[in-house]
Amino acid sequence: MKKRVLLIGLGLIGGSIAMAVKKEHECIIVGHDISRDHENLAKRLQIVDEICSDLEREATTADLIVLATPVEETERLLDWFASFETPPKALITDVGSTKSKIMQKANKLQDKGIDFIGGHPMAGSHKSGPGSAKAHLFENAFYMMTPTPSTPDDQINELKEWLKGTHAKFIVMDAEKHDLLTGVVSHFPHVVAASLVRQVEQYANSHAQINDLAAGGFKDITRIASSSPAMWKDIIKHNKENILQLIDEWAYEMEYVKDLVKSENDQGLYNYFSGAKTYRDALPIKAKGAITSFYDLYVDIIDDIGVISRVTSILADNKLSITNIRVIEAREDIYGVLRISFQSEDDRQSAKVSLEELQFTTYIAM
Repeated sequence: MKKRVLLIGLGLIGGSIAMAVKKEHECIIVGHDISRDHENLAKRLQIVDEICSDLEREATTADLIVLATPVEETERLLDWFASFETPPKALITDVGSTKSKIMQKANKLQDKGIDFIGGHPMAGSHKSGPGSAKAHLFENAFYMMTPTPSTPDDQINELKEWLKGTHAKFIVMDAEKHDLLTGVVSHFPHVVAASLVRQVEQYANSHAQINDLAAGGFKDITRIASSSPAMWKDIIKHNKENILQLIDEWAYEMEYVKDLVKSENDQGLYNYFSGAKTYRDALPIKAKGAITSFYDLYVDIIDDIGVISRVTSILADNKLSITNIRVIEAREDIYGVLRISFQSEDDRQSAKVSLEELQFTTYIAM
């Protein structure tokens, strides 16, 4: 008999995991979601093979259970599994962005014979829902795993085998370290981005031109502030201690910058920005992480009817998916410069070749 995978949560992450699993395993994927629309769409797109009609029965017969749900819902589900008269025998994993509280519950479940390994695929998209799912979403991304202290290696290897179709880079660490590191590079930057947006909003009330000016670089550096408020509310609550520490450290850092500005410390200000530039420029260019990288291609477009449609048609013909597109500049001799964002360097290079073959002028950086 084929093995059965129960997938609870049929959004972007859950759907993408299902597609990656199906690439490598002959199995039946049974889906469940609080949204009937998500269930129906996932079935129509063949992301799942069946819609779950009896969640408890399916949970007790599955070989793998993936909880692709918000972190607080994951906690509730773990409590629910523990209440079963016949506990699930499947290996259970999740996709939550915080791990400490979830692993505290997982430790208690071991006494009931329930095996759980925390998971966190550190990649995503600004899109959502099963219609945006793709098997290669996690390719070359870091996929964090947080087993309990007593989890045997063969269970960790079993989960890696299930997930090998993601082509992700698996990293095993304890939950506390995970929450600290993701707090630094993902959770706290979301707080900062949201605070920057709120500050600009206050000025926009009295300065009408702010919104137009903020549509450029400011919008780019605060892109993550557009993420789901409900999801980030839960994440910040779950990682409370690390976030509070990082806020205190940020406040200290801003006081340092404030002193540099007050004193008009020329060398100090230069060193401050130079140090930040040096570190950022040394970061891996192609690595995927909690904050998704975008690969931009710039295309000169003339003032001609249908030119943007022509560009997108060329990309579609070459099966190249874009994450964002907009006109960012106008000049006298050129109608505009089109900035097209891709999810990988390979897609960007393929787009560059395809467009230049048809006489479009493109640039990697401007």
